[in-house]
Amino acid sequence: MSSYNRMSETTETIFSKIIRREIPANIVYEDDLALAFTDVHPQAPVHILVIPKQPLAKLSDADSHDHALLGHLLLTAKRVAQKAGLENGYRVVINNGNDGGQTVYHLHLHILGGRLMAWPPG
Repeated sequence: MSSYNRMSETTETIFSKIIRREIPANIVYEDDLALAFTDVHPQAPVHILVIPKQPLAKLSDADSHDHALLGHLLLTAKRVAQKAGLENGYRVVINNGNDGGQTVYHLHLHILGGRLMAWPPG
């Protein structure tokens, strides 16, 4: 695994602090690889974030070693959406980099649901 695309162990984000339980979050799902919690600034009636516990700054930093983790995150999003009762559908969004609207540099998936989603999104 190349080190250039990994966040430093000392890189701090709000998500790192949530993983370590240093700041509170409404956690709705957790396993060995991922954590899911409600967004504090929801953009839909249901807005849940899914993050890997392994630090990875952004999707474009992922490489072939992250294959299993990325699949796990998508399956986790599916499980969390089902648990949240989003049987009519939902949107999964990954913002990547500054132009993609990423504000926290710890990979995260947004699950948005509870209403009809418009297209194009933005």
